[in-house]
Amino acid sequence: MQKISNQPLALLNQLTPEAFLAEYWQKKPLLIRQAIPQFEGLLTPDELAGLACEDEVQSRLVQFIKGQWQVTQGPMTEKTFKRLPEKDWTLLVQGVNHFLPEATDLLSQFSFIPHARLDDLMVSYAPDGGGVGPHLDSYDVFLLQGSGKRHWKISQQTDFTLVENAPLRILQNFETEQEWVLEAGDMLYLPPQIAHWGVAVGDDCMTYSIGFRAPKTQELAHEFLHYLQDQSTLTGIYADADLTLQTHPAEISTAMVEKVYQSFKAITWGTQHVGDFLGRYLTEPKPHIVFEPPKKMSLKIFGQRLQQRIIYLDLASQMLFWQDTFYLNGEALAVPNTLTTEMKILADTRQLDGSSLEADQLGTLAALLHPHYLAGYLMLEEA
Repeated sequence: MQKISNQPLALLNQLTPEAFLAEYWQKKPLLIRQAIPQFEGLLTPDELAGLACEDEVQSRLVQFIKGQWQVTQGPMTEKTFKRLPEKDWTLLVQGVNHFLPEATDLLSQFSFIPHARLDDLMVSYAPDGGGVGPHLDSYDVFLLQGSGKRHWKISQQTDFTLVENAPLRILQNFETEQEWVLEAGDMLYLPPQIAHWGVAVGDDCMTYSIGFRAPKTQELAHEFLHYLQDQSTLTGIYADADLTLQTHPAEISTAMVEKVYQSFKAITWGTQHVGDFLGRYLTEPKPHIVFEPPKKMSLKIFGQRLQQRIIYLDLASQMLFWQDTFYLNGEALAVPNTLTTEMKILADTRQLDGSSLEADQLGTLAALLHPHYLAGYLMLEEA
């Protein structure tokens, strides 16, 4: 496995993070040669195939056979791979960072983008000619080339017509505007809605896609209204002591509409609600993620080990904070002011050295984190 150092300047080819955000982020593509010089990848093709065979891993196999696109959803089997042709197919594995510790080092390179935007690390493998066709993504993505080569074509076209009846959202009329061949360590950044098409050149092409989600406004609004449902308590019942005779008994009267409208005004929200909602929503684990609780450990023993070891977020855990409220996997944590600095370190770096804590802090932190450790959200460094 290749050790990745946290050097964003090298990653951006001496372009500062501030300059990248100002000039390129969500604005235009950027090709970076040797972002990670001679990047060897984090796992072998066989290891990626092994992940794709696991029940808890999301994977897809994309093939182009006789002019038709075909998609097979995982988990895969050994027979699946044995039946594959020599070319024109791609294996895609989502959320590799949830299963591969080394991915944490890679993703830390991108800490100049807020954790709240990070989606996951997807890794693809393809023999010669493999790809998923010309398409659009609704999120920002850094396409880092591992082993092999991939030929990328991009276009800022406005024709988004799709191939009919295809199992993927394949663009029907792709028009190449720029193209490059990426080799190990090269990286291409693409903002949302840039049409692109990557095809493997030669064998053993592995591409690491670091995706940053951009939720649709409709999706956010839908989830926020659901959140408000749990936050709002309205009292009273509908009352119409001033009811008058209507010409049409089936008519919903203007008076009734006005009464209900006025009662709904009691539903109020502000930035504090939005911040709390985002903290819970953005850290909520995806439905397929399952945490494995460790062996039972008493609070006393947990505190003793915490004092001597580093505690980590589980690979599948997400931790964010809004002002001084912290969120871990969809839950708000009641963090005392004395631990705010330490909890920010844990959220930012995904780890915290317990030996650096004061004695009074240690007991409070142990009591705070113990139930989440038992839930499998946290891991203690092995002795």
